[in-house]
Amino acid sequence: MIEEFIETRAYTEKLCEPLKTEDFVIQPVEFVSPTKWHLAHTTWFFEVFILTKFDPDYQLYHKDFPFLFNSYYETKGDRLMRTHRGNLSRPTVDEVYQYRSFVTSALEKFLQKNSDQNEVLNLVEIGIHHEKQHQELLLMDIKYCFGHNPLFPAYGDFKHEKKEADTSGWISIDEGIYEIGHQGNAFCYDNETQAHQVFLQNFKISKQLITNGEYLEFIENDGYKDPLLWHAEAWDWIQGEQITKPLYWHKMNEEWKEFSLSGLQKLDLELPLSHISYYEASAFAQWKGLRLPTEFEWEIAQDRFEWGKRWEWTESAYTPYPNYKKAAGALGEYNAKFMVNQKVLRGCSTLTPAKHTRKTYRNFFHPDMRWQQSGIRLAN
Repeated sequence: MIEEFIETRAYTEKLCEPLKTEDFVIQPVEFVSPTKWHLAHTTWFFEVFILTKFDPDYQLYHKDFPFLFNSYYETKGDRLMRTHRGNLSRPTVDEVYQYRSFVTSALEKFLQKNSDQNEVLNLVEIGIHHEKQHQELLLMDIKYCFGHNPLFPAYGDFKHEKKEADTSGWISIDEGIYEIGHQGNAFCYDNETQAHQVFLQNFKISKQLITNGEYLEFIENDGYKDPLLWHAEAWDWIQGEQITKPLYWHKMNEEWKEFSLSGLQKLDLELPLSHISYYEASAFAQWKGLRLPTEFEWEIAQDRFEWGKRWEWTESAYTPYPNYKKAAGALGEYNAKFMVNQKVLRGCSTLTPAKHTRKTYRNFFHPDMRWQQSGIRLAN
């Protein structure tokens, strides 16, 4: 546990190595948090949920940091408004790194002396996976900041992608009763429990994700102009926001380009589509005369196709499973309070850290969000 804790903390900081000081502070929109805030918030989690509760000798690094770096935990006191995170020129980036070092060292020493306390170890494990979540969010946010900079700066040659293997076609799943949800003693979030049975009709699910080239056909066929393809709320969204293409696509001198963490490049038609909203995914499925899979269909079929390049939109609303029990206290705010007006995504993306995915993982976002690396797999 200590080794994984140290590795996780170090990897977050490694992700920041390509950045300049100015990159740590910007917040172009509310849902994007500054890199500096991610570094501090993941530290706050370990400090407030573990050290201040279980270590009688621990003293807060700074009395104002719990206010500055709490995210949404109402039961942990007042907090800075999310829209103001980008206003924090102080504390400096250097001081945030000092804060990280202080808390990391304190928790490591505490764990060495208290390695048999299951409650503490469980919280450390949650904190590790919480930080892994923020590692992906950090990259998503950096990409949004750089992708909306007119210079289109490159973060680096990050995980260069290859097209999927040629496994076109459909997987047929028979009607029946299937087991859904997490089982066993390995780590999972509470929203993946309780395991339960569901009845599924016969269905087919595609072996491959939709590619950029396939989605370009939708655009060129005026898919964004046909109201019959869109939910009413989605139509209002694309009209109001003037959405005509995926996030990070740019048409320059009659040539399509896409911004990635490696910079602005010619659109690769064979790569899986990414940064698409549920609204767009659903409209595309309508255009193809097909649909999105439910999260239960996805989970049952996932061992028969390759996944892991994109978070995959499903048709399922983010709701609790039967007999779901949220955690007591502040950790009960981690997932349960968001189970409304959101759609489930399954799988993971190329930005997801190692050891932070499984077939039962339930990611979730509002249907208009697309700054996450999300894509489309169709069902029938």
